[in-house]
Amino acid sequence: MKFRKVVLALAAASCAVASLHATAADKVKVEFWSNSLSPKFDAVMKDLTAKFNAANPDIEAVWSDVDWDAFQPRFVAALAAGNAPDLVNLPVPWAAEYAQKGLLLPLDSKIGGFKKVYTDAAIKDVTYGGKIYGLPWYNSVSIIAYNKALFDKAGLKAAPKSLDELFAYSKQLKDKTGVSGFAPKLQEFSSWFMYEGLPVIQNGKAVFNSPEHVKFVERFAQAYKDGSIPKDVFKMEFEQEIAAYDSGKIAMMTTSPQALKRTQTDAKPIYAQTVTTSFPLSNGKTPFGGYLFFWSVPKGSKHADAAIKLGQFLTNDANQLAFSKATETTFPSTRNAVGDAYFQSGANSTDPIEHGRAVAALAIRDTRTLTVTGLPDEASMNKKLQDELQEAIAGRKPVKQALDETVAFWNSKLGAK
Repeated sequence: MKFRKVVLALAAASCAVASLHATAADKVKVEFWSNSLSPKFDAVMKDLTAKFNAANPDIEAVWSDVDWDAFQPRFVAALAAGNAPDLVNLPVPWAAEYAQKGLLLPLDSKIGGFKKVYTDAAIKDVTYGGKIYGLPWYNSVSIIAYNKALFDKAGLKAAPKSLDELFAYSKQLKDKTGVSGFAPKLQEFSSWFMYEGLPVIQNGKAVFNSPEHVKFVERFAQAYKDGSIPKDVFKMEFEQEIAAYDSGKIAMMTTSPQALKRTQTDAKPIYAQTVTTSFPLSNGKTPFGGYLFFWSVPKGSKHADAAIKLGQFLTNDANQLAFSKATETTFPSTRNAVGDAYFQSGANSTDPIEHGRAVAALAIRDTRTLTVTGLPDEASMNKKLQDELQEAIAGRKPVKQALDETVAFWNSKLGAK
C-alpha cells in the first residue's frame, strides 16, 4: 500500500512537471530591443518587463538593449537572417526609412481602439504614406531660458511669443546690452524650413530655393551681420551653447529643462536671473527640438499581436510617466501623461527647471520631429546644405545662389528632373 502511494505521488509529480513544461512551451516569447538605454535605465526597463510578464502569463517579454551605433547594422542583419526581434525602439528618421522600404508592419488595423491615447502630433510623427507604423513612446522638445537681467537692461518686459519677436528681441538685446540674443541650431537647416512651414521636398523634388525660402534664410543672415546671433554660432553644439549662456555671452538659450542643472551648478548668478518659457510657434505650428522615439513591429516578427500588446503596455499613460520620471529628461507622448502633476506642479514655480518642465510638457502636445526623412544620401545632402547655408548666413555668398546650388545637388541625388 505504501509502495502504491509512492508510485502515485511520483506519477502526480511527473504530471506536474510535464504540465509546467507544457505551460512554458505554450508561452509566446516576444523579444524587444530598446535603443541605448542600458545601463543607466536598466532598473525601469527591467521593472516594466517584469510587470508585463506578471500580467500576461501567456507571454514572455525578453528585453535587450542595443547601442546606438550598433543598432541599425544589427537590426538589418537580423531581418536578413529571418530572426528579427518582435518589437524595436526607433527614432523617426530610421523608422521612416524602414517603413518606406517595407521593413515595418503598418499597425492601423491593430491599434484603432487605443490610438487616441497619443497626441495628434505624435501620431503624425509615426505615420508614413498614410499608414501608422508605430506606438509613440518618449519625446523631447526645446524651451527658451532667458536672462531676465539682460532683458530688463534692454527694456524687454516679456518673453518672445513669435519668431518675429525672437529676432526683434535679439537685435534689441545686442543694441542695448552688447550681448547676442540667441544661438539658433543651424546644423540641419531643413529643420528650420519645416518649423517655418516651408516645404523641403515636394513630389520627389527639392524645392527650398523659392523666394519665401530665400527671404527666410536672409533673416538669419541679417541677424548674423548685426550680431543678434553670435559669430561662432556654426560651431555651437549643446555644450558650447550652455557655456555661452552661463558666461553671459547670449541672453537666450534653446534648451531642455533638465539641461539647466548645469547652469544651476556652474553659474548660480545666471541661474538666479533665469526665466523659462515655451519656444514660440511659427507657421509650421510646432515648437522646435522635438525628437520622438517609438515602438515598431518589424515585418519579420513572428508574434506581431503579442508585440503590439507589449508596445501598448510600454506606452500607456502610467508606464510612459514612469519612464519620464526615471530619465528626468524625456516627455510622454500620451495626452493624459503630459498633464500629470509630476510635470504641471511647477507651472507657477519661480524655479527655472520646475517651471521649464511644465512648459515643455504642454508644448509636447504640438511637438513634431522636424527632420527630412527618406533621403538617399542623407550625410552628403545635409552636409551640402549646412556648408552652403553657412556661406550664405556668414555673408560670403548670396542666399539665392547658395540655395540654388544646394537644390541642384539634392535633386541630383534624388534623381529629380
